[in-house]
Amino acid sequence: MTWMRAGVGLVAVALVSVVLVSGGSGADPRTPRGLPGMPPPFLGIAVVGSGHGAAAIDAYGNVVELRRPGPAGWAAISVPAERQAAGTVPASQGLVARARIHGHSIPLWQADSVRQSYLADSNTLRTIARFGRQQTVIVRRLGGRTGERADRRWISQARPLGKRAPAWARSMYERSLLTLRALTDRRTGAVAAGIRDGWAYVWPRDAGAVALALAAAGYRAEAQRVVDFLLGLDLSAAARFDGNGDPVADRDAQGDASGWVAAASRAAGQAIVVPHEPWQERADYQEGDAGEYLANAIATGAGLAPFITERGLVREAGEPGSGLDAAAAWAVRPFPRPAFFPAARRTLLRLAAQSGRFGIVPSESWEGGDDPWTAPTAWTAWSLAALGERRAALDLIAALRRAATPLGMLPERVDADTGVPASTTPLAWSHAFAIVALRELWPPR
Repeated sequence: MTWMRAGVGLVAVALVSVVLVSGGSGADPRTPRGLPGMPPPFLGIAVVGSGHGAAAIDAYGNVVELRRPGPAGWAAISVPAERQAAGTVPASQGLVARARIHGHSIPLWQADSVRQSYLADSNTLRTIARFGRQQTVIVRRLGGRTGERADRRWISQARPLGKRAPAWARSMYERSLLTLRALTDRRTGAVAAGIRDGWAYVWPRDAGAVALALAAAGYRAEAQRVVDFLLGLDLSAAARFDGNGDPVADRDAQGDASGWVAAASRAAGQAIVVPHEPWQERADYQEGDAGEYLANAIATGAGLAPFITERGLVREAGEPGSGLDAAAAWAVRPFPRPAFFPAARRTLLRLAAQSGRFGIVPSESWEGGDDPWTAPTAWTAWSLAALGERRAALDLIAALRRAATPLGMLPERVDADTGVPASTTPLAWSHAFAIVALRELWPPR
């Protein structure tokens, strides 16, 4: 039996990969073929780390992204998302896990089988590959065994779900909390939406939801750090920010940012008034064209009358044809507007009835295809549970479980037919809403 242990010293890695962007040419390299029934190599499906840097790991133990000094920090290793999507990642990219077999160094995607698991109550990932009768074990961790023990101490301090919560719910809850631990800078409170180029930034709405989830689970100090970071941002400058607080100039400010920061501040117990930024003629969480959108109106406390139709709450003010919007859930949680609970209920029940096997799309007007998105699925479950619609909420949580990877990671979205991750995995926003939805369904008694 051959044992290879790698990754204990990932913190010290200073390998910068060449940034290559596919041009769609036949001369482009091809991503190596994965094992039957498994994702291709170099597609991040797991995260390791405990807030001092973070790494994205693929199904074969390869490091495809490494961020330092925090999860939203600079990229020491980066396999471009464009190449991941195009299937043009060279075999030399990232930090490749290899086995020594009969004197040859072989990547794990050439094994007979590969399986992965997190070590109990930690963000340490173990990958086991079999080559005939030989076995290779790759362990990926940041911070060494000290960090692993710290993970276990940290998760033991979480407020538990109610005693009637099934084992799968407790598992999803704890893995989601550990995922947020990996994606949140322990020094600054900067929350990376995901560990992938293009996602390793701080969005106020994503980070605000993370603060809500951490506070609900009993991690008040961590939630306050997130809020402190958000309060230091110029919310009018951009939609997303670097880990040092600098705005990223490629996307304009969006209309819900100040509302999420205010909600996070309240959840963290900080009596701070957050001035509302303009919500009209700005993009919403769907990050398209500017307009007057339901999500932004709810987040900033604006009037909702222009969004009400007989069927429920629609996305665009005065536009019944714009379709019902899952953001109607926000008027229940975390921005409760009791006068609009009946309209929100109608909206969410209709959207839940349209759910596929793996969840819902953001809205009826969604133009991004049929692939379900885990964050709207989770936040809709949260608010339906708060409204007493337990059966509908449980159905959506069941869809969320099916969308999760075998390691319990929630992708941004999954293929509508297969449930295979179709985007960044895991996504902080999705895990945050899973945490609060589970707490709503199984509150401590």
